[in-house]
Amino acid sequence: MRAVLKPLFEAELPADFSEVIKGKLIGEELRTGEEIEVELLGKSLRFKVVLAEPSPLKVNRSTRIEFSQGEVEVVDFEFDESVRDVIPFEKGFVVVLASKVLILNHNGQKIYSDEFEELNRVRVSKGTVVIIHGGSKIRLVKP
Repeated sequence: MRAVLKPLFEAELPADFSEVIKGKLIGEELRTGEEIEVELLGKSLRFKVVLAEPSPLKVNRSTRIEFSQGEVEVVDFEFDESVRDVIPFEKGFVVVLASKVLILNHNGQKIYSDEFEELNRVRVSKGTVVIIHGGSKIRLVKP
């Protein structure tokens, strides 16, 4: 279990600062994307929770607190059937399921999807997705 926090203030953070913040957050629930305030020495410090694994995360002694200066974007996908393969290429990535091929761009938006009765293999070459199906058929998809 871990939380990545982005300070919403300008300051150099000492090496053991994560332990101080963890002590203040024990028992609290953190969710990815929310902003939180931590009281320290009479001052309110604001942080953005850029990642909470899992989300929501209840902070305890074993929780790892990390600090980030940049943004981390997390996009989760769940499919009705098991994922057989994921093939990255320059325009995104191809998700191969048991009977379906899904092409997503780098933001996770769907470019193409189709189902195949007999899906054999999927390959990518120079931006073209090659789908081998039905024993003797090939489909070329150029997103």
